[in-house]
Amino acid sequence: MAELDFERRLERLFMDAPELPDAAAFAQRIERKLDRGWNMRRWLIGAAGLTGGVIGASQLFMSNLFERVETAEQSARLVGQGLSRVSPSTDMVSALSGGYGVWVAVALALAAMAYFASRLIEEM
Repeated sequence: MAELDFERRLERLFMDAPELPDAAAFAQRIERKLDRGWNMRRWLIGAAGLTGGVIGASQLFMSNLFERVETAEQSARLVGQGLSRVSPSTDMVSALSGGYGVWVAVALALAAMAYFASRLIEEM
């Protein structure tokens, strides 16, 4: 029985811990350190983002992106001309072999990506 009384009294002592005389100064000191740490983190994250942006932009310019876009436009024109030559009276197999199969595959891939993105957003 004495042990039960001792445990209850010990629990009450821990619940009602006395406040130390320098508690306010200690709390202010900790808050200043935490605030200073966040300011430093914000500066470091901003500097890293700026550095990454500069590196990314320089890589885009160095990789001749604009020339590649022009080449892709020419390729798209050629594909369009090839698709216009396919007559509407052809059957499905010849249409798929004529380039429509690529567009069907792209449409299915886009639908799958949209489904995946919706599931990902739903779980967040």
